[in-house]
Amino acid sequence: MTKAIFITGAGGGIGAATAKLFLKKGWKVGLYDRDKQALAQLASHYSNDKVRAGYLDVTDAAGWQSCLEDFFAWSGRLDVLLNNAGILYSGPFEDTALEKHVKTFHVNVEGVLNGCHAGLPYLKQSRESRIINLSSASAIYGQADLASYSSSKFAVRGLTEALDVEWQKYGVRVLDIMPMFVQTAMVTDMNAGSIRKMGVHLTAEHVAKVIYQASIASHRYAKTHWPVGFSSKAFFSLSGLAPARFTRWINQRLSQE
Repeated sequence: MTKAIFITGAGGGIGAATAKLFLKKGWKVGLYDRDKQALAQLASHYSNDKVRAGYLDVTDAAGWQSCLEDFFAWSGRLDVLLNNAGILYSGPFEDTALEKHVKTFHVNVEGVLNGCHAGLPYLKQSRESRIINLSSASAIYGQADLASYSSSKFAVRGLTEALDVEWQKYGVRVLDIMPMFVQTAMVTDMNAGSIRKMGVHLTAEHVAKVIYQASIASHRYAKTHWPVGFSSKAFFSLSGLAPARFTRWINQRLSQE
């Protein structure tokens, strides 16, 4: 039977690139986003038996229930739930409105919590299913000028690790993807020293390929964390070997102008 993936934030960037790749691989794909126009444009290139599109605000728990129920009735299964939707505000913590910090957690953390909680009953019905959460290399060590975004991704990382252990009993893996900066609208005009020093070398297509690898990797032996790109892999490996003060020093140097 054809496998199926449910993607949030599918209207553009990593979400859209992932949708295109999975469709190319023959999967059924659910496209969900708040941007109805972007969804309609993407879905128009595919037949109705290949894609299912719908409006979803990931902070709306009831919306999750409705969308997943509709998607499952259409696809007959749920093999992968990709929690991709997210937002980012950059700049000095004190210069960023408190409302923006709070909104970051609403979308990046509450949205993932909603997806995991609502998706489990459907994932349990498919053999070797998995949730894939978009975390970030900023969840390796807290990033200056990205304080709320970075800490929200730490929360995603912690939730991923906990549920990956807890849901073994259901045959459901929970994994996360950890890219460095990606060429999407999210990093346009980003105000952080680290991006100015390191640059943006990853594309949405690079991340989509890793998401696909995580989706088809051996269920039993798949790693929990999937860094994307050389820099992210290097920092992730270093974080497990070097003293915390050394990791802090590297991040301090990157944040300085």
